[in-house]
Amino acid sequence: MTFKTLDDLTDIAGKRVLVRVDLNVPVKDGKVTDATRIERVAPTILELSNKGAKVILLAHFGRPKGQPVADQSLLQIVSAVKDVLGKPVAIAQDCIGDQARAAIDAMKDGDILLLENTRFHAGEEKNDPDFTKALAANGDIYVNDAFSAAHRAHASTEGLARLLPAYAGRTMQAELEALEKGLGNPKRPVVAIVGGAKVSTKIDLLMNLVKKVDALVIGGGMANTFLAARGTNVGKSLCEHDLADTAKQIMIEAATAGCAIILPEDGVVAREFKAGADNEVVAIDAIPADAMVLDVGPKSVEVVNAWISRAETLVWNGPLGALEIAPFDAATVAAARHAAARTKEGALISVAGGGDTVAALNHAGVADDFTYVSTAGGAFLEWMEGKPLPGVEVLQQK
Repeated sequence: MTFKTLDDLTDIAGKRVLVRVDLNVPVKDGKVTDATRIERVAPTILELSNKGAKVILLAHFGRPKGQPVADQSLLQIVSAVKDVLGKPVAIAQDCIGDQARAAIDAMKDGDILLLENTRFHAGEEKNDPDFTKALAANGDIYVNDAFSAAHRAHASTEGLARLLPAYAGRTMQAELEALEKGLGNPKRPVVAIVGGAKVSTKIDLLMNLVKKVDALVIGGGMANTFLAARGTNVGKSLCEHDLADTAKQIMIEAATAGCAIILPEDGVVAREFKAGADNEVVAIDAIPADAMVLDVGPKSVEVVNAWISRAETLVWNGPLGALEIAPFDAATVAAARHAAARTKEGALISVAGGGDTVAALNHAGVADDFTYVSTAGGAFLEWMEGKPLPGVEVLQQK
């Protein structure tokens, strides 16, 4: 995978650089409650600004469906962007047309300007050629630093890269380099951990992984579907019994590809789904009919950690148990801490992503110790599924 980065950009003082960023951050009562995504794009913005470029930020917020919607305006984000960057940030009331042009014309070298929500125009999500041309008229150079929106072929994520010289920003670059190490061209053995509630949401992911990794650890509620397909009675556990044939097919594909499927050997069971519920550890073939598995057991954790110890590369998506309620977070925390320790020793490349996964690693206190933690959500999942990402494909040098 070859693409141009900011290292390839020279003599940019005075140039208008359109930077696609992801500022779709959580807001409550008009205040940003989590600035992580702003922090992720700050290095690109500041590098361009410090080199004298006129930095023009393109972003979406919410789902306004092609119409201006007051509570989905980027006006409510701009003060948080200023705080993170430590620099003044102006805002234009539109992303194209006279208002955008006037705001850009007023910029001095090094200034930073945020254009209003690109999704206020129907042409954004349709990747409409006329809208894309109107956006392109605002800049000389295009930088995409929004991997999290790269699975969308929108005007600001894909169309602009066809009209202007296109480069990957620092966050995009870091993400692509990490993903290349994770599955593109990994050090082997490669182990994947996939957890979460349902197989139905991760069929494409599992089908792709069994062809790419040496071992696939399946945890969470989805493990019950595989266990049931194998003939295990899972009691009242969350289980998609109608996907038994799909689970069997995934296991057949894994066997054909030489990928080991690792399922729980024991489980922590309870009669009710609540924090601190009475629970016990049972062998996986001894789940009581009136109980449900809410976490994998200590024997299973030993097996998972042994695979992590053997691995050179780990890709992780989804918790092993009901992370949100103690004590059913124990297995996820134990495995995450073991992976983090191996990473810190320099023995493991660990790449993780997906909302639940980021929450799990933060909960275990180890998010900063993994090689790379993606906050990209849907784009990360589609990459794990082996799907082409339009916003990435268009950056690649042919």
